[in-house]
Amino acid sequence: MDQLPFFPDDSPEAVPLLPEPLPPLELVHLFDKMQAVKAFVFDVDGVLTDNSIQVTEAGELLRTMHVRDGQAMKWALKAGLPIGVITGGRSAGVTKRLSDLGLEQIYSGAADKIPPFQQFLERYGLLAAEVCYIGDDLPDLPVLRKVGLACCPADAVPEILEVVDYVSPVRGGQGCVRDIIEKVLKLQSKWPEY
Repeated sequence: MDQLPFFPDDSPEAVPLLPEPLPPLELVHLFDKMQAVKAFVFDVDGVLTDNSIQVTEAGELLRTMHVRDGQAMKWALKAGLPIGVITGGRSAGVTKRLSDLGLEQIYSGAADKIPPFQQFLERYGLLAAEVCYIGDDLPDLPVLRKVGLACCPADAVPEILEVVDYVSPVRGGQGCVRDIIEKVLKLQSKWPEY
């Protein structure tokens, strides 16, 4: 009898050398991280906006935000998960929009995002491992490396795509925040039912 190439020898105890299917460790790991989330922190440009800025004739800078991201933030707050925003930019319009959604911790003009992140943790008595951070560009890397659940939109820069736990299939400013909040809240059985 010819020996099949995937048997190590002809002994009766010979075991096929076919690879065993690996358990979905990364998915279990990701679900565990989502389950542990107790708060969200976001960047603005490239996450809550599409990274574009319109400049009016008067020199005003205008950004566009997705309404579904805003709705998801309201639901997260209602479910008891605080939200912070840390941005390098300064915009009264962005601050007003986020305040109108119920956000209280808005850190603007942050060249270094670690100090405001630490303030957010202290304010709510959280560990970094209990936070989901969504960022899209290099200034977000230090915080993304500290949090329990690091996420980004589909169009984040390559350096961010390499280090995050979850890449939303949605682009920044197009609903990526909604996608991530929805996944976390559904996994925690906190997503609203109508």
